[in-house]
Amino acid sequence: MANVVVISSCLIGTTSIDAAPISRLDLTPWDLQILKLNPMQRGLFFHKPQFDQTSLILRLKNSFSRALDFFPPLAGRISADPAADSSFYYFVDCNNAGAEFIHADASSVSISDILGSKYIPETVSDLFPLGEYCNSDGLSKPLLGVQVTQLADGVFLGCTANHAVVDGVSLWHFINSWSELSRGSATISKTPVFDRWFPSAASRLIPLPPLEKIRYPPPPLLARLFHFSKESLSKLKSRANSEAGTDKISTLQALSALLWRTTTRCRNQHGADEEVRILLAIGARARIPLPKGYFGNAFNGSSTSMSASELLERGLWHAARKINEHVAAQGGEAVIKTVENWVRNPVLFGGFPPPKRSSGVMIASSHRHNVYANDFGWGKPIAALSGTIERFDGNIKLYPAPADGGIDVEVCLAPETMQAMDDDVEFLETISI
Repeated sequence: MANVVVISSCLIGTTSIDAAPISRLDLTPWDLQILKLNPMQRGLFFHKPQFDQTSLILRLKNSFSRALDFFPPLAGRISADPAADSSFYYFVDCNNAGAEFIHADASSVSISDILGSKYIPETVSDLFPLGEYCNSDGLSKPLLGVQVTQLADGVFLGCTANHAVVDGVSLWHFINSWSELSRGSATISKTPVFDRWFPSAASRLIPLPPLEKIRYPPPPLLARLFHFSKESLSKLKSRANSEAGTDKISTLQALSALLWRTTTRCRNQHGADEEVRILLAIGARARIPLPKGYFGNAFNGSSTSMSASELLERGLWHAARKINEHVAAQGGEAVIKTVENWVRNPVLFGGFPPPKRSSGVMIASSHRHNVYANDFGWGKPIAALSGTIERFDGNIKLYPAPADGGIDVEVCLAPETMQAMDDDVEFLETISI
């Protein structure tokens, strides 16, 4: 976005002697396996506050620093201790090196210029800090960056967070806490827990090779937001359960089945016998269980598949039931076994060129995150958006809708696939806008 001008940039650390007493945060298998992937980018649109820019930035800087008192790892850096055979043990050094805070101006750009576009503009990348960044860069760069951009009729707050240190639950926990402090609270309502979870004592130190930094240019992609109202989701869930002869299929499972089928059909590239896959993020917090407020990553990526002909010919109910059965099998023991298997053969995800043609989708993020509670002192957000750094063909993110109890779905696909969705009957009958 050529009209974004950086006014100031600085590093901000913890503020006080009562910051959480932690000097080192060991990275768990959940954290380590995504060291080569890209960070998370989440952003919020707000109406313009009544007070001036100087007061706004001062309020946000002070509360940001205070929030880091409760989350010191986010002001640290990834560090590496030498191990045998030229390998390393990676961890977070809570050294208060600082998180990045940027104040920017794009006063010639309105909220509707971005949200009113059919496709999310590529230039939204300029609204987020720490561009051209991957998680392994946390060895030398901030683990968290925020950018506050003044728009013509509002404010955009963009966050980039190292995904090897936080998942969506922990990132929104931090943002929720920051907004509480910005509203004037003396403390936060939910304290983060920095205790680490490992499947065994032996897995606490896992040697990994040096982190090579290889970047591949992404293929052409389009991203778009689709809204599903509470009513349309209820009908979709009822339809899936009725056709499957069950009552166990959830709203999310029915929606995931619809997105899987639609994407596969619109790609129009799969042979009847080709396996098509859906990758789900299986949360571990409730399954193990972990303490409330557990900080870090706590999920397994788990996939299920079927042939393209089976997916498209058997109906929505069949795909939804397949997803339901797969998720039901991911209990606590299954989650732990997956982590144990990774410890025995640690492989880092990422670091490969994007495939020439994709045969799967990934459902990420969650519509259950408390996105619209983030009032920083001048009103709640009016919309949420992801950055461009995580985009790949088949990446689907879920957000709660701001008003009607529905779900906003951010879809990233190859241009020809995205354009084909405009004519997909099953999909068009379900979306609300």
